[in-house]
Amino acid sequence: MLHVGIVLYPGFQVMNLGVTTVLEFANLNAAKPLYAVHLLSEQGGPVPTSAGFCVTTEAFDDRAFDTLLVVGDNDIQPASPGLVAFLQKAAPATRRIGATCTGAFNLAEAGLLDGRRATTHWFYAARFRRTYPAVSVEEDRIFIIDGPVWTSAGMTACIDLALALVEKDAGAEAARTVARKLVVYHRRAGGQSQFSALLELEPKSDRIQSALAFARQNLHAELSVDQLAQAAHLSPRQFSRSFREETGQTPAKAVEHLRIEAARLMMESGRHPIDVVAKETGFGDRERMRRAFLRAFGQPPQAIRRMARGEDEPMEA
Repeated sequence: MLHVGIVLYPGFQVMNLGVTTVLEFANLNAAKPLYAVHLLSEQGGPVPTSAGFCVTTEAFDDRAFDTLLVVGDNDIQPASPGLVAFLQKAAPATRRIGATCTGAFNLAEAGLLDGRRATTHWFYAARFRRTYPAVSVEEDRIFIIDGPVWTSAGMTACIDLALALVEKDAGAEAARTVARKLVVYHRRAGGQSQFSALLELEPKSDRIQSALAFARQNLHAELSVDQLAQAAHLSPRQFSRSFREETGQTPAKAVEHLRIEAARLMMESGRHPIDVVAKETGFGDRERMRRAFLRAFGQPPQAIRRMARGEDEPMEA
């Protein structure tokens, strides 16, 4: 039996407990239980959730866990010294260690994400990047597996991460059965976009907002920096500098992301040939679009379409 420790702290976001339901149904589906779930906290005893009620926990100790997950919260509370010390001590003896939602901040504070790829809730990605520059933050991911370290996006993405754990441990059919019983989409791929992660760039100035609006309305066009700068009423140099400062991305990267998001939506609708999607979203040809999808999702456009139809795809690593 695999022992899974889920690390809680006062005010944790209660949605993260969805992980336990996935593991519960994996046990119900198996011939014998696969997982023993332990809710952990620094002091043990009742821990209040973000919703105000409490859950009972066991205190940190020296037990070894197969998998250790630390959850997130709504306000990015500073990790306590005790929590950081526990994670640092437990990590070397744990086969998998991970975080759901903003729990990635706790892993990063413990130094466990340095030099690794990770994701978190898209709303806090920029803050995460500023606070922990040694981490390669990829906010446009549902979950990321980097060696033994797993991180997921916000809120319901914890269910996708848990289903991926089940798939690794018990196989695709087991994960598929659990997903059906939970009445959820069968494990979104790790490379699938977080909702609004790319479109909610939220620049501060009206000029950069105008340029983005222009880009969204003209994805079929070339969209050079000169064109975007003209839409923003800035010189190309001023525009590029301001755009990077306000969005954290270069204009070229942001436009590619907007094209990818538009193309993904068209692919998921399933009504448009790939060549038409590539043309309408400004990629020009299917090969250029394929390379962009591989960079963004680790999967080609056809895989995104198959997932939208409920067909099996290999897990994102």
